[in-house]
Amino acid sequence: MATRNLVINDPVGIHARPAAMFAQAASGQTVTIAKEGGNAVPAGSILSIMGLGIKQGDTVVINVEGDNAEAVADNLANILVNAE
Repeated sequence: MATRNLVINDPVGIHARPAAMFAQAASGQTVTIAKEGGNAVPAGSILSIMGLGIKQGDTVVINVEGDNAEAVADNLANILVNAE
């Protein structure tokens, strides 16, 4: 299992485009995403990600299980850090 904690810097938070990119990258893996201290949701669902209401400054926790968990977690964290 791989876990990544990161702070969202995008001024508009996680909106539709990065949520779609994140969900697509998470498909085929067992991945969850949550606001720090909140309930985790399946990362393969754009609506679940958008439902978290992630804003600039929020800390999110990404958990990945399965093969290549570390590489997948790094890729997913990169998507959110570089979101526009």
